[in-house]
Amino acid sequence: MAGVDILASAMTGANAAFLADLYARWVEKPDSVDPSFAELFAALNDDARAVLTDASGASWAPRPRGGFAPAPDAPPLGRGKGAAPTAAADPEAIRAAQLDSIRALMLIRSYRVRGHLEAQLDPLGLQQVKPHPELDPAAYGFTEADWDRPIFINGVLGLDTATIREIMEVVRATYCGPIGVEFMHIQAPDQKAWIQERMEGAPWTRAFDGQAKRAILGQLTEAEGFEAFLARKYVSTKRFGLEGGESTIPAVQTVIEAVARDGVEEIAIGMAHRGRLNVLVNVVKKPFTQVFAEFQGVAANPDDVQGSGDVKYHLGTSTDVEIGGRTVHLSLQPNPSHLEAVDPVVVGKVRARQDMRGDTKRRRSVMGILLHGDAAFAGQGVVYETMAMSQLIGYRTGGTVHIVTNNQIGFTTMPAHAYSGLYCTDIAKAVQAPIWHVNGDDPEAVVFAARLCAEFRQAFATDAVLDIVCYRRYGHNETDEPAFTQPIMYKRIREMRTTRTLYAERLAKEGSVPADEAKAVLDAFNAKMDEAFEASRAFRPNKADWLEGHWAGLKAATEGENEERLHATAVPLDALRQVGAALARVPEGFGVNPKIARQLEAKKQAIESGEGIDWATGEALGFGTLLLDGHRVRLSGEDVQRGTFSQRHAVLVDQSNQAEYVPLNNIREGQARFEVFNSLLSEFGVLGLEYGYSLADPHTLVLWEGQFGDFANGAQVIIDQFIASGEAKWLRMSGLVLLLPHGYEGQGPEHSSARLERYLQMCAERNMRVCNLTTPANYFHALRRQLKANYRKPLVLMTPKSLLRHKLAVSSLADFGPDSAFQRVIPEIDATVPEAEVKRVVLCSGKVYYDLLQARRDAGVKDVAIIRMEQLHPFPKEGLGNALAPYTNAEVVWCQEEPENMGAWTFVDRRIEGVLKALDIKAKRPEYAGREAAASPATGLAKVHGQQQESLVREALAL
Repeated sequence: MAGVDILASAMTGANAAFLADLYARWVEKPDSVDPSFAELFAALNDDARAVLTDASGASWAPRPRGGFAPAPDAPPLGRGKGAAPTAAADPEAIRAAQLDSIRALMLIRSYRVRGHLEAQLDPLGLQQVKPHPELDPAAYGFTEADWDRPIFINGVLGLDTATIREIMEVVRATYCGPIGVEFMHIQAPDQKAWIQERMEGAPWTRAFDGQAKRAILGQLTEAEGFEAFLARKYVSTKRFGLEGGESTIPAVQTVIEAVARDGVEEIAIGMAHRGRLNVLVNVVKKPFTQVFAEFQGVAANPDDVQGSGDVKYHLGTSTDVEIGGRTVHLSLQPNPSHLEAVDPVVVGKVRARQDMRGDTKRRRSVMGILLHGDAAFAGQGVVYETMAMSQLIGYRTGGTVHIVTNNQIGFTTMPAHAYSGLYCTDIAKAVQAPIWHVNGDDPEAVVFAARLCAEFRQAFATDAVLDIVCYRRYGHNETDEPAFTQPIMYKRIREMRTTRTLYAERLAKEGSVPADEAKAVLDAFNAKMDEAFEASRAFRPNKADWLEGHWAGLKAATEGENEERLHATAVPLDALRQVGAALARVPEGFGVNPKIARQLEAKKQAIESGEGIDWATGEALGFGTLLLDGHRVRLSGEDVQRGTFSQRHAVLVDQSNQAEYVPLNNIREGQARFEVFNSLLSEFGVLGLEYGYSLADPHTLVLWEGQFGDFANGAQVIIDQFIASGEAKWLRMSGLVLLLPHGYEGQGPEHSSARLERYLQMCAERNMRVCNLTTPANYFHALRRQLKANYRKPLVLMTPKSLLRHKLAVSSLADFGPDSAFQRVIPEIDATVPEAEVKRVVLCSGKVYYDLLQARRDAGVKDVAIIRMEQLHPFPKEGLGNALAPYTNAEVVWCQEEPENMGAWTFVDRRIEGVLKALDIKAKRPEYAGREAAASPATGLAKVHGQQQESLVREALAL
């Protein structure tokens, strides 16, 4: 029993808790524990197993068969001598050997979990690597005298038996060298085993032949040479160079090459401005000549293409490249200085391209690569929002490869002030992504880790992270003095030779690439730069690429028009009835909720009678008729399947088994597909993804709905930097629709206003449409107009709440049918006196119209007309003038529910005045009727709300 006592002695303290829990889990489910421990527990004899059973409280279970077997090609650094103890050996020796095995496997596991803590990652050598006690064999009872005793480890590390010295040689080389990997937080055993098999034994030390090393040197030469050339030619010009992080270029190239060999046909890249120019020319192959011309002030676009443009380090481009006989399309997305805002945009574009290809199961044909800075990756919440979508049904793309160019500094902020965790990449653990940290001055380790990231994505359809620990040779930009705030770091950087120089010396020393050959490569590249520089003096762009490929046939919206022309959005009545019938139809035996069943019956009656079509039905008719026209429709947002106000019910749920049924996908054979996804509780990330989707596919109607309109505040960066200005800055059209519930019903400040004023403030140059509609039919036509126009513009809709079921906010079927169209302005429809006798015209938009209408009817007022401005931008100057012209003796009032400093008033005031001055009528300026200016959008007190609402209506109608 002495041997069992020895084993029992190991079952104390932390060891006991760890082993007991592990053993209990293994008994219950053998594949739920690390393969190395599964092997151990399977190999123990009955006495030793009894000790673990007693300690764990696990009930006896038969020993599982089989176990983890390392890959046949997993190359060990050495192979231990000796063999497993046999039954013929002394029982005490067996038990002692078993205890050795347990301790050795615990040591190995500790290196898998924590080895990265002692990895040699910092090329500057400023990080203090502290020994971790759990990485010391002494913590497991091994003394110096035990280091050369063979221990049975049953194939772990590719070794049958090994001494502690041999084990330490392998685990230190694997986990504490230039690569530190975090993967033991992953719950999937096959993913952890995959990484172990490919990492253990440090195969990167012998993975590259002479040709591969030349390729890496060539890529480093291009990366360094380009930055050095710009530094010589454009002194004191901002370029946000990659100096110190040049290994990023071979890393990106490696990922592209690896996935291209595996069948990926298209790659979308997103990144901020650090190193962007380098990626543009050396990865996405933007001509050097064009870049140099832009430095000299030549516009990126030809003279006949409108747009304000952007600085060089925000621009994108695209190209086709040949890799291993395959053509791969690469695109780098434009991005503003909101560093990580492009992340969800790239993911959305990837998702769209996959859907367009029909790659909706494996999602391997198109992939995203996101390049990050360390401070931004840790500090900007949209990084997590993007990762949080990575495995969700409506948003997943089969995994994204994240590459962090880790400069170990933000603008002037050191890591200790930039993030609370150990690494800038800690957030990736939340989605169980593996993280490879690698020393940027070891290019071969960088390339090896980059390849693993790419292959892991392809194998498991999940995100993977490569953290290249490097440095930033100059300041935040090339005119900064970084030593003001980091004198020690920059004293060390000034002493550093470049990554390329170090690698060239290493290759020369080992005999892979002679020094003169390396120099010749650099000289040839510099000559190429000189030639491109000379050619740039005469460079002029001859075309823009924004309306090619999937955008072919679309055109820029014509500038200078007073009004948009009407687009054909009407639909034959038969098609409307076909969609309406599908909306009310459910499969036989489907247990629809009784309350919804009544709604479906009401829809059926409205379609059949041709009267009383409500808002949700009008929306469904818009979606359904587009589907019949061959356009896909994608709607996402928080709780959009049902609708926040229980109005949409786009997905019906069987009340007995929770099966789902989507009526709009069952209109007729051959129709396009309708997708509606309840999103995670995110606005920034989800809106960014939907915007990216709309950039990729101009023929799908893409909509994002805010649960309440002001929830879009959380996505303001996407709205400001992309939706409102993307076409002007980058020549990138989008037909994205924002549905923002808006209207004052006494529900407080956060549930009243969608902040209409913010969108109008950004309106100019016909950059987007902003509407506050009052009828289901006009909503229908607005939706169809998004795809029936021969150009694309974002559409911002203030959508109603109380009007969803308002008895007056309904349309007839004829309003959707032949000869109908979108109405920018709806004139008075309830006139009881001639226009010349009207004393007051009230202009308004949205829900307040019905309050005004009801109050006018209740008061019996005859001489006040009400005109609705359904579209606020582009401003309907001509249509408004036509509607106002007959009222020659009336004063004009603008009425709104919002406070005077909010809503549309400040936008429409002078524009209405301009229309009035051009007319031969009495009124020359509009007056204001509405809530007084306020800091908060609305009161939270129902009584006060009622008083304010009654007051503004009475003021508008002069009651």
